[in-house]
Amino acid sequence: MSKKVLVLTGDGAEVLEVYYPLYRIKEEGYEAVVASPRKKVLHTVCHDFVDGWDTYTEKPAHQLASDVAFADVDPSAYDALIIPGGRAPEFIRNDADLPRIVRHFLDADKPVGAICHGAQVFLALGDRSYFEGRTLSAYNACRLEVESLGATYASGTLHVDGKLVTGHAWPDLPGFMREFLNLLRQPSAKETASSLS
Repeated sequence: MSKKVLVLTGDGAEVLEVYYPLYRIKEEGYEAVVASPRKKVLHTVCHDFVDGWDTYTEKPAHQLASDVAFADVDPSAYDALIIPGGRAPEFIRNDADLPRIVRHFLDADKPVGAICHGAQVFLALGDRSYFEGRTLSAYNACRLEVESLGATYASGTLHVDGKLVTGHAWPDLPGFMREFLNLLRQPSAKETASSLS
């Protein structure tokens, strides 16, 4: 049976950070399911850097249909989680169902990938115990959020800490997805147990 990856996002997701993982997951033969606060056509954005600006610019990008609303997500049906960045994390973290979904993946020690502003979602858990003593990468503007989780902000732009893969921004997607897919290819505890019986 093919593995299923939940992509947790919303309006304002960075276009590369949602489409690149989505297509890589499908290319590997896995099923990718896009979840958002409500099932709708999402509006992604393109973040880029322009000479003279101290921060990134934002332009509208491709539309993306979500497959399921957060309220209807059964996280136990998925093998891994990806949280793209952009502006989506700052508002999807306010959804009442988001903590339930994210906690499942962390408690079950399933692969979790968060890139750029994706780490902002972890603040919705209200529980530092998931991140204390761990190291996470994120966009440099999210350093304070990472540290408020009790984690160490990574010195590099890509970091793997157990089953948690984090990246700085879209230029890190090749390494981010390589590491995430390496974790996803490993047999889950459930698969290992069933092969022993």
